[in-house]
Amino acid sequence: MLLMGAHVDQTDPIAEATARGAGLSQFFLGDPQAWKGPQVAYPGGAAALKADAEAAGVKLYVHAPYVLNVATTNNRIRIPSRQHLQKQLTAAAQIGAAGVIVHGGHVLASDDPATGFDNWRKAIDGLSIDVPLLIENTAGGANAMARHIDRLAQLWDAISASPNADRVGICLDTCHAHAGGMELLGLVDRVMAITGRIDLVHANDSRDAFDSGADRHTNFGQGNCDPAGVAEVVSTAGAPVVVETPGGVEGQTADLEWIASVADAG
Repeated sequence: MLLMGAHVDQTDPIAEATARGAGLSQFFLGDPQAWKGPQVAYPGGAAALKADAEAAGVKLYVHAPYVLNVATTNNRIRIPSRQHLQKQLTAAAQIGAAGVIVHGGHVLASDDPATGFDNWRKAIDGLSIDVPLLIENTAGGANAMARHIDRLAQLWDAISASPNADRVGICLDTCHAHAGGMELLGLVDRVMAITGRIDLVHANDSRDAFDSGADRHTNFGQGNCDPAGVAEVVSTAGAPVVVETPGGVEGQTADLEWIASVADAG
C-alpha cells in the first residue's frame, strides 16, 4: 500500500495525519522564510513527538526553510545555510524523522554552475547526516542546481565524490518538474538512471504552464500538470508521497484519494 500524507502545520502532525487518513506528515520546524529555529511546537517537545508518532505509526518528514541555499557563491547566505541545515538535520533526528527535504538552490546568473555543484559537495562533506537529506528539484531559476535533468546529473556527480553521499537522496516534485520544463512521462526512469533512487515524491498539480518557472501548487484537476504523467510518477517511483496542495484537510484528502486511485490503477 502506498504511504501517503500531506504538508501540514507542525503543532500536531499526528492529528493532522489522522484527519487525512494518512500515514505520514511533512512540516516545517519554524518559519520557512526565516533563519530562526528549528523549533518543535508539539506538546512535550521532540521526545514526545518521536514517541507518539512511532506509537501512531505516522512517519514524519521535515522540510527545511526556503531561505537556505548551500550552492550560492554569496558567503553571507551559503555559510549560514550550511549551519542552519545542520540544525534542521539534528532536530529531525531528535523527532525520529524519516528525512529532511531541502531545495537544490542556485548560483548567480554570472556564476559558473560548477561552483554551485562543488559548494553542494563541500556542504555534504561537512554535515553530520543522521537522517537522510533529500534534495528537491526546483521549478525556477536559469542557474538552478536541480531544475533540469542535466543539472541534476552534474549535481549528483559532484555529491557522489563525498564520503557522505550514501546519506543523500532525492525528493521529486511533480509541480516543480512540470514548471521547470521536465516532462513527467518517463521522468522516474530518467532520474533513476542518474541517482539510482527516489526517496520521496511531492505530488502537486501546477497552476502554471509547462516550463513557466513558476512554483505555484494547486489541487489535482485544477492545474496544468499532465495527469497521466503524475500518475506514472507516483505509481513507479517506489517512494512515499506528500501533497503540498491548498484546501486544508478537505482539499488535501481529495488529492490523496486521487493519488490512491491512480496508484492502484497503475
